[in-house]
Amino acid sequence: MKRRLTEGPVGSQLIKLTLPMIWGVFAIIAFNLVDTYFVGQLGTAELAAMSFTFPVVMTLGSLAMGLGVGASSVIARAIGEGDMRRVQRFTTNSLTLSLTAVILFVTLGLLTMDPLFRALGAGPDVLPLVRDYMRIWYFGMVFLVTPMVGNSAIRAAGNTLTPSIIMTLAAATNIILDPLLITGALGFPRLELQGAAIATVISRAITLVAALLVLRFKENLLSAQIPDLEETLWCWRDILTVGLPAAASSMITPISIGVITSFLAFHGPAAVAGFGVASRVESFAMIGVMALSASIGPFIGQNWGAREFKRVRLALRQSFLFCLGSGLFIAGGLGLGARPLAMLFNQDPDVIAVAVQYLGLVPISYGAAGVIQVANSAFNAMGKPLPSILMTIARMFVLYIPLAYIGSRIAGPIGIFAAASAANLMVGLGAYGWNRRTCYNTPVPQPVQQEALKP
Repeated sequence: MKRRLTEGPVGSQLIKLTLPMIWGVFAIIAFNLVDTYFVGQLGTAELAAMSFTFPVVMTLGSLAMGLGVGASSVIARAIGEGDMRRVQRFTTNSLTLSLTAVILFVTLGLLTMDPLFRALGAGPDVLPLVRDYMRIWYFGMVFLVTPMVGNSAIRAAGNTLTPSIIMTLAAATNIILDPLLITGALGFPRLELQGAAIATVISRAITLVAALLVLRFKENLLSAQIPDLEETLWCWRDILTVGLPAAASSMITPISIGVITSFLAFHGPAAVAGFGVASRVESFAMIGVMALSASIGPFIGQNWGAREFKRVRLALRQSFLFCLGSGLFIAGGLGLGARPLAMLFNQDPDVIAVAVQYLGLVPISYGAAGVIQVANSAFNAMGKPLPSILMTIARMFVLYIPLAYIGSRIAGPIGIFAAASAANLMVGLGAYGWNRRTCYNTPVPQPVQQEALKP
């Protein structure tokens, strides 16, 4: 309850929330870029193998993100309403929910590994490399999901600095371990892709311990009492009311990228590897927008719970303007620097050519993509996940995949990248209109719903 976001200048509060998140997101992107760099030095086959794992890793990461969004939404609104007891109960049970989800998905992942990656287009030369990486990664999934949910709870209280420090610690650990375990530097065993997976698991384990300590002793967001079954189930219900659609919405994107990866695989391993390189560069370029979309959720949630609707509208207007301005700036920078950036990761001219095509075309739509991210975060924070999932379905299944299939057949990889840009621009315009219409229709008080939240 210490960090109330319902008072004070809106712009300065958004900046204070977003700046620490920029560093935290930068740390995670650096985490992934270092992985890509060292794996890229092993060869095109290894880089392609890691690129094949992206959709699956992103899908399970999206599950964790969705659970975190659901937890953050209910926790932030409870803080805005001033009910600390409900805050603690939601936080505690969000962690038990994440642990249950991990057990289910790890089991499913291990049982479906080979047929899944064959369906994504991994051939017999790449599949053993994928298997080496994912066997270790699956068993470390608990260290991915639980701290992501825990950090979301910390952010819901308005504290974005501590999660950023935790993410930085994880990234630093991974950056140190990657050259040691992947390449065998300083006398360590050369484990190649397995080394990348082990480094990831160890660094994520550190975030788990840190997040639990902060939740219990710094933020006092965990209940000291063991929840009974009835309480656990009603907390899970309220978290999943937002979390399941948010997770589904988040998972649609990597699942769609898996389909896109199969389209690219038709054009050879270099096309998949170039797409993987460009995707990593894209993640780095979009740090500011990703940080804003992560930090605006607690702000919207607390103010929506406190019924400060004017502050919600102002925050969204300022956020959309930032997305459009930064998107234009990033598009110009990547258009000029695409080739040298791609060459940092791989020297294969075919890989570089595909990455340059992507970075010259898709960034045109980054402003619209940022609007989509912020709008989705806002809807979830309000406890209205349906618009987010519908926009994601329209973007990926209605527009991107069909257009990418046609573009792939007509123009190859560049046709796929043109489809991504077109989908972002069209859905971004719709996201802006839908979000504006929702926020300018002042909600009617619903005291009955308040009672429904109680067990």
